[in-house]
Amino acid sequence: MVTVGGKAGPAGLEVVDATVHYGSDVGIEDVTVEVRPGEVVGLLGPSGCGKSTLLRAIAGLEPLTSGRILWDGSDLSAVPVHRRGFGMVFQDGQLFSTMTVGRNIAYGLAGMPRAAQEERVAEMLELIGLTGYAGRRTTELSGGEAQRIALARSLAPRPRALLLDEPLSALDTTLRRRLAQDLARILRETGTTAAYVTHDHQEAYTVADRVAILDAGRLLQVAEPETLRARPASRRVADFLGFSAYVPADEARELGWDGDLGPGEMLGLGPASLQLDSSGVELPVVEQSLTVDDIAITVELPDGQRVRVSSPSKVEESSVRVRLRGGAITPAGPGGDDTRG
Repeated sequence: MVTVGGKAGPAGLEVVDATVHYGSDVGIEDVTVEVRPGEVVGLLGPSGCGKSTLLRAIAGLEPLTSGRILWDGSDLSAVPVHRRGFGMVFQDGQLFSTMTVGRNIAYGLAGMPRAAQEERVAEMLELIGLTGYAGRRTTELSGGEAQRIALARSLAPRPRALLLDEPLSALDTTLRRRLAQDLARILRETGTTAAYVTHDHQEAYTVADRVAILDAGRLLQVAEPETLRARPASRRVADFLGFSAYVPADEARELGWDGDLGPGEMLGLGPASLQLDSSGVELPVVEQSLTVDDIAITVELPDGQRVRVSSPSKVEESSVRVRLRGGAITPAGPGGDDTRG
């Protein structure tokens, strides 16, 4: 239990010094992170960083080499998977093709009377925006609908926590973005405590209250999305978040920035840091490329570093004028394993 405002309350999910080894290979190493009651924590990192291993360890599907998994202060080490009270949603949904949508959602409600099951199924279908789908076969569903049903099935038994392992990664970009917004709404409306694995930055920022950055099995930082982008704990975190150049205060001001840096700090520049401005500093154009959202113009800074600038269209000139509007205040050293936040 924890004390909030002088009153005892549930501690939620706690991972303490969790380590998982596969022989001589490291899955995760000394990871400590908490998921507070009603909070969604995103586990973000590149492929092979350990985020799915951490989720499986929380579920009890992966034995810990050392460390502990706690729920409300109680150690779950000896508690089997089916007794932990956690729901899970996987990348492919894993719906039962021989059952209707309604029976899929009711799968975890076997102990309830039939009428109560039907009421809960209807409640879940309304929540996910698929009212009237109870009698459909799962083979008639689109990919997005199938993942909504998988989410409803996991939420129906009212799990004390929900574990989601890249549930939207198999969907196309447009649908993934839309469903991420829907998923964020659903998790908040239901007050669900959840750990959410993804490799997609935008998805993590949309769904999670706080985001945990992992790399090579280690936890680098846990913070709200705004804090991650404004003050990454290390150069390593900033690089992963898309910052590609780092400049001291004097160079930043020459580019039009009006902020301040402390001792040992640099300003990290990412795709949104520089903006086209006819009265700004002139920089040479290195290349241009089309993205789904804009034209990405790569410019070269006076010190030779390169940064992307967003443009609505291609430019014909060999240079553009830009102004530095913001960036990430980042430790000057390479850093690595700072989990502040």
